[in-house]
Amino acid sequence: MHGMVPPDPSGEGVSQTAYATVYMPKFKASRNRFPASCITLYATAQEAVDAACHDDKRFAAMVQGPSKSSEGQYIFYLRQWL
Repeated sequence: MHGMVPPDPSGEGVSQTAYATVYMPKFKASRNRFPASCITLYATAQEAVDAACHDDKRFAAMVQGPSKSSEGQYIFYLRQWL
């Protein structure tokens, strides 16, 4: 994908699309990448949506990652808000 860091080369199939909640104290719809420490992964979209409903600082999303940034940090890219 254009504008994305390539998947982490340490293993095959590391970077995947997944359902998650993204921790953001202040929601910014324009952000498209997040550190792995802000991401909690879930098995289904419904689980992510349910988890986000109970916390006003977590937002359900479909994310792609992890990828390793040029700074050495693991990041996830936003695919879609749920």
